[in-house]
Amino acid sequence: MASRYMSRFGVLALLVIVMAWCVPAPPAEAASGRVDATVDGFRLDGSAWWPSGFDAYQLATDWSVNTGCGAMVDLDAYFASLPPHSLTRFDLFAQLAVNKFTGAIDYAPMDAVFAAAARHDQMVLPVLVASDGACENGQFKERDWYVSGWRTVVGAGGMTFRQWMRAAVRRWKNHPTLAGWELVGEPEPSICGDAACGWQTRSCPSDAPVVLRTFFDRAGAAVRRIDPGAVIWSGFAGGGQCGTAGPQYEFVGGSAGLDVLDYHDYGSDGVPLPGDQWNGLAERIRQARVVGKPLAVNEIGQNAGSCGTRQQRAADFRTKVSGQRAAGTATALFWAFVPDPRDDQCTFDIGPGDPTFGLVDDLVRYGG
Repeated sequence: MASRYMSRFGVLALLVIVMAWCVPAPPAEAASGRVDATVDGFRLDGSAWWPSGFDAYQLATDWSVNTGCGAMVDLDAYFASLPPHSLTRFDLFAQLAVNKFTGAIDYAPMDAVFAAAARHDQMVLPVLVASDGACENGQFKERDWYVSGWRTVVGAGGMTFRQWMRAAVRRWKNHPTLAGWELVGEPEPSICGDAACGWQTRSCPSDAPVVLRTFFDRAGAAVRRIDPGAVIWSGFAGGGQCGTAGPQYEFVGGSAGLDVLDYHDYGSDGVPLPGDQWNGLAERIRQARVVGKPLAVNEIGQNAGSCGTRQQRAADFRTKVSGQRAAGTATALFWAFVPDPRDDQCTFDIGPGDPTFGLVDDLVRYGG
């Protein structure tokens, strides 16, 4: 889970930047395209699909190969515990493709996630990088990264983000479990105020929405040159962050490089439509309809453990998602599955056997 938190911009600035950055696309290749995204929701293999499942960021952790991101997961046990056609969002970061012993690229832990999902008739949504640098270099991605750094800054495996994005899309674009691509988790083109770059010290540049939309225009086009049928998810937190506050959410969400708009839901236990009139979930659903795209609630978190029972959390989740689905949302993913929940602490941890698994079983709808 990334951090939780209007600037004006001119039409002229938008036109100048977009025109300067537009590039023609080379001929397209074939793609699988099992998932379609429409304003009315998702379709899987041509049938209506309302997916639910978990954020399980740790799935590609393999301590025998990579530095990992959290604990190792028994992949078959995890996917077998879900109903068919569930959706799991997980980290597919470049750092996890680096063999920690040799420094060479080693896709085996990532290939294992896709293979296990396929064995159990599951779908996955890989996230290619986190805005806060989690499980990689720990550095927050500021405004300049979205302007040019994603193409120029060399990171894990000796690759820029654009190189990693291309490598990942080429490798898994036709995998039968692929539900789409999330390029950046919780993108926010702020400027850091100190080395720690806490949200309290960040500033939001006036051109943030133009920068963010242009990033998605260009990065999305790069993905589609390799995978024309790609479904690209925004990764937005949706709560008024820099670049997507108020009406900016609709402006950036209108990018041709995006197919799905996101919202992350924390701090309003049992409340179906949290937030205010400017940045609340009801407004995000309305804005998604305006741009003709589904609204996915891809992180729903509530503490349990030492501060509350897991049964009550599952009941609150059920109340929340029932109201959200009735209001028009297209997905509900719960933060976060971990194989080693800290039962003696107050956390978002959802471990094996948690009652939320029963809720996912009730929520997933496919066909009919």
